[in-house]
Amino acid sequence: MRSYLDFEKPVAELEAKADELRALEARGDGISLSEEIGKLDARASQALKELYAALTPWQKTLVARHPQRPHFKDYCAGLITEFTPLAGDRAFGEDEAIVGGFGRFRGEPVCVIGQEKGDSTETRIRHNFGMPKPEGYRKAVRLAELADRFGLPVLSFVDTAGAYPGIEAEERGQAEAIARSTEAWLGLRSPSVALVIGEGGSGGAIAIAAASRVMMMEHAIYSVISPEGAASILWRDTARAQDAATGMKITAQDLLKFGIIDKIVQEPTGGAHRDGQAAINRAGDAISAALGDLAGLSGEDIVAKRADKFLAIGRNL
Repeated sequence: MRSYLDFEKPVAELEAKADELRALEARGDGISLSEEIGKLDARASQALKELYAALTPWQKTLVARHPQRPHFKDYCAGLITEFTPLAGDRAFGEDEAIVGGFGRFRGEPVCVIGQEKGDSTETRIRHNFGMPKPEGYRKAVRLAELADRFGLPVLSFVDTAGAYPGIEAEERGQAEAIARSTEAWLGLRSPSVALVIGEGGSGGAIAIAAASRVMMMEHAIYSVISPEGAASILWRDTARAQDAATGMKITAQDLLKFGIIDKIVQEPTGGAHRDGQAAINRAGDAISAALGDLAGLSGEDIVAKRADKFLAIGRNL
């Protein structure tokens, strides 16, 4: 069943009425309700289009967290063939909040790394709700450096509320692991493309997003802290998360304007959760175009252009 967000209630009501008429027509009483169903579908489609054309930053936050939104495993299955996952950081253990390995993107060999939140109680617990621990980032570094050694592009898919803040993560060097991962990404001599597919939270995101090309899905968010976290610090009131979301400029549109990201990948009307395959296909086209732009550059040029890109952030506001 489709899950609706609170602000989608007008659309939910129209689609529910249309479904009721379809069920009534399907009973086979000889009643044709096609015209009425068509009108309701058209109204629902128009309402959805108007609603998503004027989303507030907080509403975009809710869309980015939608439980039916495609996750990394969906992008990996839809875009990568012959995917071979690799596990472990060769220092402590395995962290399933970050999944990575090697495969082929449109026929070309690549390294693929992404944060996976899970889509059921069991998988969410197994993937720690997409919040990586130090061993996850160290695994990501291991795979990225292995790809760099063989000159393979690195694709990263960002979707995390943030790095895991637990005591055991701090004991194992969470901050150092994030810093090392960010440093590794900045130093890659092979092309790298990062795509924020849902939430891009703080250092937990930038650790695998310091890429040559950084892109966001249309209704994704990317920030140094969650709106709730910012509200609790600024006003000691998480109920003011909507105000924080507006002031923090966390949407793809704002970040493109500030030069923090390079491209917005358009989602289907109503968000990626309404047509996951279409969203994944558009993401694939954007990644392909980004890799095409980077093709032919030497390792030195790739590193230098990536450095220039990040050093320029904030200089021309």
